[in-house]
Amino acid sequence: MIWKRSLASSISLAASSLQTVIDLSGNDWTLQNLPLNISVPASLPSQAHLDLYAAQVIGDPYYGLNDFSLRWVAESNWTYVSAPIVGLDFSSGVQTWLLFNGLDTFTSIEFCGQHVAATNNQFRQYYFDVSSLLTGCTCPMLTINFGSAPLIANDIASEPGQETWPFSVEIAYEFLNRQFIRKEQSDFGWDWGPAFAPAGPWQPAYIIQLVSNETSPEVHVRNADFDISRLGQLNNLPPDQGAPWLFNASLDILGSMPSGVSLQYVATESTTNRTVSTGYLANISHVKNTVTGTAILEPSTYELWWPRGLGPQVLYNITIELQDFNNRTIASVNRRMGFRTIVLNMEPITENQIAQGIAPGNNWHFEINGHEFYAKGSNFIPPDAFWPRVTQTKMRQLFDSVIAGNQNMLRVWASGAYTPDFIYDIADEEGVLMWSEFEFGDALYPVDQAFFDNVREEAIYNVRRVNHHPSLALWAGGNELESLELQLVNNTAPDELERYRAEYEQLFLDTLLPVVYANTKSISYIPSSTTNGYLELNFSLPVPMIERYDNKTPGSVYGDTDYYNYDSSLAFNYSSYPVGRFANEFGYHSMPSLQTWQQAVSPQDLHFNSTTIQLRNHHYPPGGLNISNFPNTTKGMGEMTIAAQRWYPVPNKTDPIANFSAWCHTTQIFQADFYRSEIQFYRRGSGLSNRQLGSLYWQLEDIWQAPTWAGIEYDGRWKVLHYGAKDIYEPVIISPFYNVTTGELEVYVTSDLWSPASGVAEFEWYTWDGTPITNLSLPSSASFTVGAINTTRVFATNTKDIDIDFTNAVLYMDLTATGVLPNTAVNRTFVHENFFTAVPLSHAKLADPGLQLSYSNATGNFTVEATTGIAAWTWLDYPAGAVVNFDSNGFWLLPGRPREISVNVKSDSTGGEWINGVTAQSLWNNTLAGLRLYVVHGAGQAAAASPKPASRVRTRFRLMVHARTGLASRAAPSLAACELALEAVIGVSWEDRMGDQPPTETPRSLPWTRGEGEQASSTQAGAGPHAFVPGARPRWLPGLVYRSRADTALTLCFRSKTLPRDDF
Repeated sequence: MIWKRSLASSISLAASSLQTVIDLSGNDWTLQNLPLNISVPASLPSQAHLDLYAAQVIGDPYYGLNDFSLRWVAESNWTYVSAPIVGLDFSSGVQTWLLFNGLDTFTSIEFCGQHVAATNNQFRQYYFDVSSLLTGCTCPMLTINFGSAPLIANDIASEPGQETWPFSVEIAYEFLNRQFIRKEQSDFGWDWGPAFAPAGPWQPAYIIQLVSNETSPEVHVRNADFDISRLGQLNNLPPDQGAPWLFNASLDILGSMPSGVSLQYVATESTTNRTVSTGYLANISHVKNTVTGTAILEPSTYELWWPRGLGPQVLYNITIELQDFNNRTIASVNRRMGFRTIVLNMEPITENQIAQGIAPGNNWHFEINGHEFYAKGSNFIPPDAFWPRVTQTKMRQLFDSVIAGNQNMLRVWASGAYTPDFIYDIADEEGVLMWSEFEFGDALYPVDQAFFDNVREEAIYNVRRVNHHPSLALWAGGNELESLELQLVNNTAPDELERYRAEYEQLFLDTLLPVVYANTKSISYIPSSTTNGYLELNFSLPVPMIERYDNKTPGSVYGDTDYYNYDSSLAFNYSSYPVGRFANEFGYHSMPSLQTWQQAVSPQDLHFNSTTIQLRNHHYPPGGLNISNFPNTTKGMGEMTIAAQRWYPVPNKTDPIANFSAWCHTTQIFQADFYRSEIQFYRRGSGLSNRQLGSLYWQLEDIWQAPTWAGIEYDGRWKVLHYGAKDIYEPVIISPFYNVTTGELEVYVTSDLWSPASGVAEFEWYTWDGTPITNLSLPSSASFTVGAINTTRVFATNTKDIDIDFTNAVLYMDLTATGVLPNTAVNRTFVHENFFTAVPLSHAKLADPGLQLSYSNATGNFTVEATTGIAAWTWLDYPAGAVVNFDSNGFWLLPGRPREISVNVKSDSTGGEWINGVTAQSLWNNTLAGLRLYVVHGAGQAAAASPKPASRVRTRFRLMVHARTGLASRAAPSLAACELALEAVIGVSWEDRMGDQPPTETPRSLPWTRGEGEQASSTQAGAGPHAFVPGARPRWLPGLVYRSRADTALTLCFRSKTLPRDDF
């Protein structure tokens, strides 16, 4: 353990000169379970699974079905024991505190061999005065015993008189009774994640020692709440943007607070450290161990903070110094902040809005610094089942993807854990608003006073901890409580709805709302993530908010929506999508890529309906601990399969791994296509009567490797979804809307800019082979001006009036517009394109697009081009070992219009070799069954110091395996003739056949050759135009029979013999 003895705290809560802060983080801990005879090295912060895995007591928790086989870990008790703690002061008059920022979840704590306390909340900060325990202590060690959360939850649920709920209300995933305990709810399982229910000291811990006397009091700041609002601002209401700033600082301390303290502030620019202003806070109050003060700040002194795409992210460091009656600084706290107002406006629609064409009802949109804006984003779930291994590097990579994806808001989903400050720090820097929630979801909760008191302390700590972040956008009470939980009560036990609604309000209106309103004026609160808003907001009432529930007026629009419909026949049917003011979650699940599956699943399990694949799919959940959830998981797998079959040509490849990979990819295409359809619909609503101003899809990222709703896989690889959302979240987009029943086809231009944009939209019709359809009496272009955060129709027709074969017709549409980004003064050009087919692609007459792929060493960019037809859902794939984001992917290509694609490499363990494994394919590949061998450009390299003549130098190069005529690779130059010297190929077997004649039966899809430069017939061998380099003289490779189980790029190693280099 690296004990850190300091005179100034290293936890960003500065200490005075007479206090010692010992950081208990380090690796000199021991994890024990004596009944199981386990004692292994451990760390802090950590959790038992991680330390057991590091000690090789258990395997990788994420591998195979270990989420089932490791349940014994969650059902056991675990004890963390420290090494003897050095650096302690045993003098009399020294106050000694234990400070824990997170203990997961049920603990009994001992220090110096004596009991200190018990804890029961993962989300609280705990602090204990242990000064008396040091007296006579000869071995200062800390012991933390963690009880089994699932077993304790079951015990609590079994207590006499315990709370119960109607059937189906408490949604069970795997471990039961999660609603009774204050632990990450998804630790007990969810439909997108595993149930490990880990235990351990998951956040840092410290020992604080204070040397105090009457003339030299010492305190330590354990938490602080900095709030910036407009003077007179009230929660949930838009403030006066001309009012000065009100700065409120509140410090929670350990130690004895002296009388007569003052608070001084210093504000500096975060980038230059230039001092902007200084002064003393007024209205100093001291309640218990909290001291608070306020200051009025001049607005012109500070620049505003804006979300990404709406302005700059200006940040300031604000330091508060706590001074005693002698003006001596006894503690100081620094927070990085931004000056902004962010409000969730749920006020009634005004007469002025109605006059503008907005439907009556209530608003439901966010306003930043007094401006409406369109919220574009997704839902953030726990990025790992074990929070201690969530690193800043991983989160920065994730937020890089958020920004690259044109997102400005994340909904931090309830039922995970409260987000650590370092993630909010990243969001502050990147300009990503964080809709945050208390950790309650898909359940109703107990109403006993002890539960309320526990929750109140949890909420106070976390609201105060994160309040200074300008990225904080909202506090919501929990997930789907009104839209799902109360609705389930109404469906199952309508006579009891009034009772359970009252209990719901006890927690989410009577307990949580006052915590928010008491600790911040800058943040709005809603009790449930999906809600029809309030019926009344009256700050003269004891509880200011009265919920609307279903008190709606016909013809009016209220609240936000969520939407899940797994009947894929209704996909792309705009009449099935909800009409509301804001879409907070919606989606459909898909499979991860083959490369991601290979991280967690054995090769023999890599097929669509293998036991491991099915049981890692938790949609639909088992509702308990059974490990044969096939009836439920088969439904979820079937939904993906049926959707793919209904809308696209589906794979039927002869190679099983190739087929599995292609099926995974096709489920991703449907997911991306469906989400794009919904996002286009919601964005168009910004200019319709419902004035829809937000789209946050479910979900941003994966917690592990499994079928989920995510757009980013566990290691950071983008699915088709994230690329599709990136495109449809561009500021100005062109979108088709089709009514398959009536044949009405409309095209809209939608803009989220804050000022009008003008431009031209163009329309072109093609057959699938790329031939223009020119005999149509339809407009080929339209000029437009689209208003601020608005939409306009630029094309309308009825397909029943168009005399063409729609199975062989594609409408290409694009726009070029000029406009101004918010808070800028420079005109810029916006471009966007889209495609439309009147029939599902499963019925379309797809043609071979003849994709060609090249790579430029000079620019580091790829170029892909369709040469013989339209390429639908063009996809650049890359091998395992790297995480790479292309600037565009999953797009459509017209022939003769090459697209250059830049690359952002997030991580690379291949030494750059991934470049040689990049391939391009399109939906056409699903129609192909065979395989073809390709040689990849740039892979040859001669040995640096070979004694052999140049004509006999040993050469290594790559061969690529691709679906027949479908995958584009990079054509190879002339290479030396080779014999097989297979070094290491996973998932591929080869049978050696001796002799120098090819076998009688030509192996599948290999372009075998005969004689000196005489190539076998293409009908026999499956040879195509790219099988060999034009002009090269291919030779028979003796003894080779292909038995691959993969359709992805495989690296094979060959060595030259004594043949001239130009023989191959």
